[in-house]
Amino acid sequence: MATLGITVALLIWIATLLLVHIWKQIYSSWKLPPGPFPLPILGNILQLDLKNIPQSFSRLAQRYGPVFTVYLGPRRAVVLHGYKAVREVLLSYKNEFSGRGELFAFEAHKDRGIIFNNGPTWKDTRRFALSTLRDYGMGKQGNEQRIQREAPFLLEALRKTNGQPFDPTFVIGCAPCNVIADILFRKHFDYDDKTCQRMMALFNENFYLLSTPWLQVYNNFSSYLRYLPGSHRKVIGNVYEIKEYVLERVKEHHKSLDPNCFRDFTDCLLTEMEKVKDGEEPGYNLDSIAVTVADLFFAGTETTSTTLRYGLLILMKYPEIEEKLHEEIDRVIGPNRIPAVKDRLEMPYMDAVVHEIQRFIDLVPSNLPHEATRDTVFRGYVIPKGTVLIPTLDSLLYDKQEFPEPEKFKPEHFLNADGKFKYSDHFKAFSAGKRVCVGEGLARMELFLFLSAILQHFNLKSLVDPKNIDLSPIAIGFGKIPPHYKLCVIPRS
Repeated sequence: MATLGITVALLIWIATLLLVHIWKQIYSSWKLPPGPFPLPILGNILQLDLKNIPQSFSRLAQRYGPVFTVYLGPRRAVVLHGYKAVREVLLSYKNEFSGRGELFAFEAHKDRGIIFNNGPTWKDTRRFALSTLRDYGMGKQGNEQRIQREAPFLLEALRKTNGQPFDPTFVIGCAPCNVIADILFRKHFDYDDKTCQRMMALFNENFYLLSTPWLQVYNNFSSYLRYLPGSHRKVIGNVYEIKEYVLERVKEHHKSLDPNCFRDFTDCLLTEMEKVKDGEEPGYNLDSIAVTVADLFFAGTETTSTTLRYGLLILMKYPEIEEKLHEEIDRVIGPNRIPAVKDRLEMPYMDAVVHEIQRFIDLVPSNLPHEATRDTVFRGYVIPKGTVLIPTLDSLLYDKQEFPEPEKFKPEHFLNADGKFKYSDHFKAFSAGKRVCVGEGLARMELFLFLSAILQHFNLKSLVDPKNIDLSPIAIGFGKIPPHYKLCVIPRS
């Protein structure tokens, strides 16, 4: 009887806990946007396809509307789906929702730097970084010159393949890596440099792993999974290794710093550090500066590299598009002159193709998570402070009304009836508002100039029939990861 009594008491206790949890969920969500009812601890994770969470969000939006609530494990998130809702959150509520939702795999960057910083320094760090990137020869003209200086190195590396099959990952990736390295460190790597190869391998591996199902789980259950084995430990280790490499470069710069002669972005940050309380200010000490530089190094290399690599695969899939690009390049630039930014005005087809590549690959489909900085009333709902917000970019880039047949690669999405480039406000591949990508201008320039330079000098040759090329990403999560492939580049006569 005693055992039975204990069992009954235990069951009553468990039932009471469940009822309290359910009551708390109902009460706390009374003024939140609608959404599926969450389970204790797990939230709505079982209702999401961990291999394609963006698609799950699209499905939920069809049921609950453009603004809905989901629980990613114990974390509450409000998802914004569609042009009006996403634009409203990013631009009309840019102060209220300008926080950064935490990505636990980047614990080494917590509350420092630019991308993952949700601490008190993020606004000042971002503001100073933007102004510095515009100054000291790092503005539009300076960046164009950097890219034009790098283009011959890229072309030479491609010539050295001698028309044989090769994996473009590191060859193509070295070009944007060198551009951002020049801005950050005044450094130029040889294309076979072991350190450069190592950094790009770490960037590439992290971008892939962050897009796998396990990392989707880890970033929402880190307190439970932190000490378990898994690929999250690899990502965290890679982040620390990148940061340590950058920290060594920062220390080297610090030893040889001349406040009257800025060599690069790192020098500018170090000089500011010397001005502000001798480095006591948390936003300006060697460690924080290393995180800021590492943020830019990773983002400035991996995103542009992946976009170029995905773009070449797409062009091999559609050789008729590649041929049109060759014709436009020959007409506007010719065979010898290095492409320039001014050429974009006379090359609407190339401009449209570059935009369509970015739209089609949808590189960061769910955006980086935002966070409510204070309790906010949005469309009649109450979004509590600390709530994660997910302004989905794929819902804009794949909008069927703005881009008919969005699942198809069509440069015509960005061309009008006269063949002129057509701007679309739905094109938010770099996000918008106070957390818009710091390197948007540089990335746009690199994509246009590097792709033009490659096609100016080479024809792309697939190892398989173009009809058999599969453009489907191999992983969808933090980003969309292109399939691995090899190609040949054949010099144009």
